Amino acid sequence: MKKTIKKLDNNVVKALTLACETAKDWDIGFVWLTHTARYEHFPGSLMVTCVFSTDNDVLQLTESEHDKKLRQLIQSHLLKVGIKVKDIRRHVCFDSEESCEREHQGDWDKRLIHC
Repeated sequence: MKKTIKKLDNNVVKALTLACETAKDWDIGFVWLTHTARYEHFPGSLMVTCVFSTDNDVLQLTESEHDKKLRQLIQSHLLKVGIKVKDIRRHVCFDSEESCEREHQGDWDKRLIHC
């Protein structure tokens, strides 16, 4: 990995770690998050996957509009490290451990390809 790409990835990780720690305190079933990116097409290729315990947690997230709040949190932390995305809704998806277990036998590497 080139030095500039490594630095960019470290900034993404730093921003998302802060967002993750904040979201864990919200009591909305949020468990963890991860990201994927093709840095030759960055930031357009950045995809953040927010993982919840159950499918119902994801449903409740959108019904309570906490999905907007979580996207704003992620966007805010990315901006603090100099990363600007045009439409945060295109860069954040929500998933559950329950769905991954049911559809991919808990294999997140396989599942994240489809998110």
